[in-house]
Amino acid sequence: MECPPTEGERKGGSVVTILSRSHGDRNVYPSAGVLFVHVLEREYFKGEFPPYPKSGETGNDPITFNTNLMGYPDRPGWLRYIQRTPHSDGVLYGSPTAEHVGKATIIEITAYNRRTFETARHNLVINIMATEEFPLPFQAEFYIKNMNVEEMLASEVLGDFLGAVKNVWQPERLNAINITSALDRGGRVPLPINNLKEGVYVMVGADVPFSSCLREVESPHNQLRCSQEMEPVISCDKKFRAQFHIDWCKISLVDINKVVPIYITRADPGNGILPEFGEYDPPSESLKARDFFADFLITLAVPSAVALVLFFILGYTMCCRREGVEKRNMQTPDIQLVHHSSIQKSSKELRSMSKNREISWPLSTLPVFNPVSGEVVPPIHPDNYETTSMPLMQTQTNLQNQITIPQQRPSGQCLLESLHSRQTDSICMFTV
Repeated sequence: MECPPTEGERKGGSVVTILSRSHGDRNVYPSAGVLFVHVLEREYFKGEFPPYPKSGETGNDPITFNTNLMGYPDRPGWLRYIQRTPHSDGVLYGSPTAEHVGKATIIEITAYNRRTFETARHNLVINIMATEEFPLPFQAEFYIKNMNVEEMLASEVLGDFLGAVKNVWQPERLNAINITSALDRGGRVPLPINNLKEGVYVMVGADVPFSSCLREVESPHNQLRCSQEMEPVISCDKKFRAQFHIDWCKISLVDINKVVPIYITRADPGNGILPEFGEYDPPSESLKARDFFADFLITLAVPSAVALVLFFILGYTMCCRREGVEKRNMQTPDIQLVHHSSIQKSSKELRSMSKNREISWPLSTLPVFNPVSGEVVPPIHPDNYETTSMPLMQTQTNLQNQITIPQQRPSGQCLLESLHSRQTDSICMFTV
């Protein structure tokens, strides 16, 4: 079924793009090398399901679709399917090639009602026809940034785009060859802000060489701007800017007359039947007995013997190969031994002197006199740290073993007394 031309198609000329709608099991006849679009309308499939439970209310049941090639779990490689939400229509689209000409492709379409969990199935028979103008020699691929693929597949939008391309290119024949989402080319899903779109690649073909406007993107100046991530200067961009934002740095211009074909030799797949190898001979049911004792010994005895040898070597090295104190002293210089022994003797002497010296206990540990009650408070034991019941400072009485504070004396008298009495508890003050 070919839809009537839209206003954009009338502006751009004849566009061979098939747009069919699903009305039961039906046949469609797309052309090779021309974009094929088939819309799966939810309104039609609603009639296959029971009515809405409440009378007088229009139902808006969520319906999803599953499409696959009959007898296979997926669709053909050239056919794609998209449905954005369960409340939107599904779309089958793609571009068949000459290899599929003359082959009937049966697509099974299964509709799922997500409210009642009922299904409806229809078959779509795609008969690909050959065309004399396929393939068109000049092909251009545009990247449109402000469109999603389902928006671009609408006949009105696609017709407007082809009309703008024809005004720039001025060909006699212009066909939409293929439409691909930018996500299928490795693009990233846009953030849900500022109404960002995924982007879509649209390939069109014509029978005349590319116009000068399309060739402007190949100029050195624009190539430099593209390498610096700047928008190139294209004179005909204003003819698209009103509705389509084209990334001119990603445009691809291909002349298939200059493309060198590459032939790939494939191996013969054969008929799928394995060659004859005779009858299968399974092993006998009676298995021969086997003694695993030798294997057990080898598995345990060998590692144990190795570990035992290593244990003896380690023990001999650690216990029998020690140098000892005598050997160490023999290899140490005498001056170093004397120095070490003198340090040890000095340390021992200091420790013995520190044990015998008399020190006065702190004032807080001496007996104190309570001026109020007149009683003598016993001293605080050095090991008793519970001092919360006593004042921090008290009057000191009966101070035993109190150290006499040295007094300052004149320099001459201090010198004579120190020479006669040899006392060390005086501090001589020498003044200049």
